[in-house]
Amino acid sequence: MKHIEVKLSLDVVAPLLDVIREMADSLRRSLAAPLAMENLDAEMRTAWVDELLTAQNADLRVLLALFGEEFFKEGVISLDEENGEPVIRACAAVRLRLREQHLREVDDDVMESGEVAPDALAGPTRKAFMCYLFLSTMQELIIQHLNPASAEQ
Repeated sequence: MKHIEVKLSLDVVAPLLDVIREMADSLRRSLAAPLAMENLDAEMRTAWVDELLTAQNADLRVLLALFGEEFFKEGVISLDEENGEPVIRACAAVRLRLREQHLREVDDDVMESGEVAPDALAGPTRKAFMCYLFLSTMQELIIQHLNPASAEQ
């Protein structure tokens, strides 16, 4: 099984964890990407949303578990083929919520290109943007080194 350990700066990442936890809390009862399900009856829609929320919350727990006691002792997170996909999905959910709640003022093209000058952003927006970049980097790292999709083939 492929496995990587990533050493992170506690001083940089710890403040971002507050943002991640806040977004995870806001995602407990709502989907990061709500679905239009007009063709379904209410019972079926409720069942489907409940199932998606259960999966989203499980992914978020996997992400948050990376930053437990060991992380605060050594500054290391461990990623492998087992937690890679849930972490990618959880990062995507948090990034979508960050975009929706804190980063609306930043143009999509500028955001995805990374050409935003963090110093030009106000304090809370800057912190949300740094968190957005951190999660994007985690996703790229997993895709590049673990390639979770290859486990399905």
